[in-house]
Amino acid sequence: MNPRKKVDLKLIIIGALGVGKTSLLHQYVHKTFYEDYQTTLGASILSKIIILDDTTLKLQIWDTGGQERFRSMVSTFYKGSDGCILAFDVTDLESFEALDTWRGDVLAKTIPMEPSYPMVVLGNKIDLADRQVPQEVAQGWCKEKDIPYFEVSAKNDINVVQAFEMLASRALSRLGARIAERTEMLSQTGSAPVARTHGLRLCQCNERGSFSHLPEAAFHLNLE
Repeated sequence: MNPRKKVDLKLIIIGALGVGKTSLLHQYVHKTFYEDYQTTLGASILSKIIILDDTTLKLQIWDTGGQERFRSMVSTFYKGSDGCILAFDVTDLESFEALDTWRGDVLAKTIPMEPSYPMVVLGNKIDLADRQVPQEVAQGWCKEKDIPYFEVSAKNDINVVQAFEMLASRALSRLGARIAERTEMLSQTGSAPVARTHGLRLCQCNERGSFSHLPEAAFHLNLE
């Protein structure tokens, strides 16, 4: 792929209340950190355009609320996502122990459900002294599930960019593989993808969870 090709990716960041999801997202997108954030109710969305592997990516990143009473609503936002960040607080053991539940929830809601769905795990707040989750314990959990793990600090901007771009890279690779499989299937059946004068556009609009007042979110490969 090259910078003339544009790909939209929907990424989600999930985890327990207070682990720093909003702080991580604002550090990545705006390079800012604030000590106090209001609790996210439902989801908020930020976008960032990057060039990765010679491809222009528009990342639509959904910051989801971690409160238990919003769990059923938040899970609707997983639909149609291309990758997920699982975040926990290294100073809060319960937030780490909840990762199994969060991971199971997102895998159950992704369509199609598949083990190759891209994820990364972020252990946030490593700048704090009162750590409760040893690094080797978190690494062991991730190794068992074959998920990349990053020790991060939203406050000090440690490993934040690396983590988000690792997820974007994995999501892009998965998307490319799915497009190749679909193209192969079309060639075998003798069908041709719909092409416009300016190029080919592949969409999955119906699989996106989105607010009604937002533009329809869909991944696409734009060959213009």
